[in-house]
Amino acid sequence: MSVANPTVKVIVWCSYTNVTIDVSWKQELSEEFRKPYFKALASYVAKTRGVTTVYPPPDQVLTAFKVTPFDEVKVVILGQDPYHGPGQAHGLSFSVLPGTKVPPSLDNIYRELAADVGFVRPKHGYLMSWAKQGVLLLNSILTVEQGQAGSHANIGWETFTDQALRKLNAREQPVVFVLWGAHAKSKLPLLDPQRHAVLTSAHPSPLSAHLGFFGSKPFSQVNDYLQSMGETLIDWQLPREINSLEDDSS
Repeated sequence: MSVANPTVKVIVWCSYTNVTIDVSWKQELSEEFRKPYFKALASYVAKTRGVTTVYPPPDQVLTAFKVTPFDEVKVVILGQDPYHGPGQAHGLSFSVLPGTKVPPSLDNIYRELAADVGFVRPKHGYLMSWAKQGVLLLNSILTVEQGQAGSHANIGWETFTDQALRKLNAREQPVVFVLWGAHAKSKLPLLDPQRHAVLTSAHPSPLSAHLGFFGSKPFSQVNDYLQSMGETLIDWQLPREINSLEDDSS
């Protein structure tokens, strides 16, 4: 599979004018961008940016839909909402920009990767190479106010990302859905486990990782499922160092 599909500009309201997403996602979600709830959502986020800091920046809110085309998605790792500190969120769940300290949840993901597949910890938390291999790193809420986790819950993002999950669930080609924690597992009714692989466990947060995330071996399980589907396996190993976005040649 190639993931080098073109991107297309989707004109959406307010702060999302000229945002680019992959053409395959445009075909699947174009109706959502035109619905009243999305117009209200985008207007709310734009107004909020006028009075406080909102992450990620407007041009990075839809990064997951730009770098992982709909028809190339092999795995979905579902998060809740973006990191709410400076230099962290850039539109991919659990990932942070180069030069930013690895957050605790991602640190625990790295620990489980090491135990599961012999992962060598890199010096960054930038997961772009996974996204380019077909791992959709999707948060159910796509914006957040600085220092206020969950501040943009229930303003419309869940409606939008639930529809993305429904589109993937309806796709003929199987997907491996990875749901960590109660919030992610609340999306189970949207998914058909008879057609797709669904992996669940505790969240990798330090508050819950010891309750079933550690030892769950999700990464080797993902590749076992992909192998059974005849798909190319995910190379979970990340580049050792990425000092800037230009260093990411994967």
